[in-house]
Amino acid sequence: MTPPLASLRILDLTSGVSGPWCSKLLACYGADVIKIERPGIGDESRGHGRFPGGVPHREKSALFLWLNTSKRSITLDVATATGRALALRIAARCDAVITDYRPADAQRLRLTHDDFAAMNARIVTTSVTAFGQSGPYADWLATNLTSYASGGQHYLSGDPDREPLQGGGYQALYQAGTWAFGATLAAIWNARACGIGQQAEIAGQEVMAAILEIYLPDYAYRKSEALTLRRGNFASAAVGIYPAIDGHIGIHAMPKNWPQLIKAMDAEWMATDERFIDNRARLRNDDELMAQMFVFAAGVTRAEASERAGQHRAPISPVNTVADLLESKHLNTRNFFVDVEHPLAGTFRYPVPGARMPTTPTELRPAPLLGQHNGEVYGELLGLTRRDLAKLSAASVI
Repeated sequence: MTPPLASLRILDLTSGVSGPWCSKLLACYGADVIKIERPGIGDESRGHGRFPGGVPHREKSALFLWLNTSKRSITLDVATATGRALALRIAARCDAVITDYRPADAQRLRLTHDDFAAMNARIVTTSVTAFGQSGPYADWLATNLTSYASGGQHYLSGDPDREPLQGGGYQALYQAGTWAFGATLAAIWNARACGIGQQAEIAGQEVMAAILEIYLPDYAYRKSEALTLRRGNFASAAVGIYPAIDGHIGIHAMPKNWPQLIKAMDAEWMATDERFIDNRARLRNDDELMAQMFVFAAGVTRAEASERAGQHRAPISPVNTVADLLESKHLNTRNFFVDVEHPLAGTFRYPVPGARMPTTPTELRPAPLLGQHNGEVYGELLGLTRRDLAKLSAASVI
């Protein structure tokens, strides 16, 4: 079967996490993603660990290998006049270009949407930056933490009597890349329908602010911070994370599934106890209820809690570790993990894309070596010969 995005060709001019995550998703569903990397250096994530055996190697970075599966890599110095011209010629043969240039950098390199559109009026340029393409912060440098904090997420995370808490991993960058993926496809669809492309603009700060759930509109309506106060691991006794014998379990009981929860806890006596008889009573006696929750959690393992949850359809879940996920019977039965063999780094397990399309399955190919596809791409798209490439290499253009 043909993968769903097999008709698309994408030029990836990004580095790090957000842009490569966007283009990885496109590649996962079959798009031909051509990744431009700096000659002799490559994507910045090639220098990030972890590395097999703890020995740094630009072809063995776990972060790079994960973010760049199924892509083709070419080397090109777009800061040179020749490199810029080649990038524009390749872009002319693509449906979209993904960039992470700040506006000033795009102008300096003369690689703006207008520059790409001059070569191909139907092209889409997806720009993924921390603060967007306009406004007083547009050219500011930023990190994952910057977007997380400036978008308001830190303010909601952590214990109420402590400082805001940083989220795990690169979630702000991945969220921006996910939105860029959707925006790219929407803009390509529009370009095919209308015959003209556009710039799709993703700002990390705005992405994080937009997913503040109810908190942002609630404050806008009521001008009250009551809902936005940090609540740590416990929104209430019935909504929290509790220590179990061998880790932690999460409980999220609403009034409608309270009966199932107390069955799973072997505490059906709570159904007639005046302190817990309805939701109002439970909120008034939250501390006493929390004590009961701690007692229950402390007496079960995560597996036992999960089994009880299944028996009674109760809202309880083990807090899984990464090792738990890799060993999960459910995930492995669904073939969520696949082994991908890289010629230098070896064979590792990778999760498949989060959305399955059984009639148009895709295959994860290993991340490319730096410049692995120079001959292939420059020859196919631009008609350059080996002699041409040797000259460009001698001039440090590729």
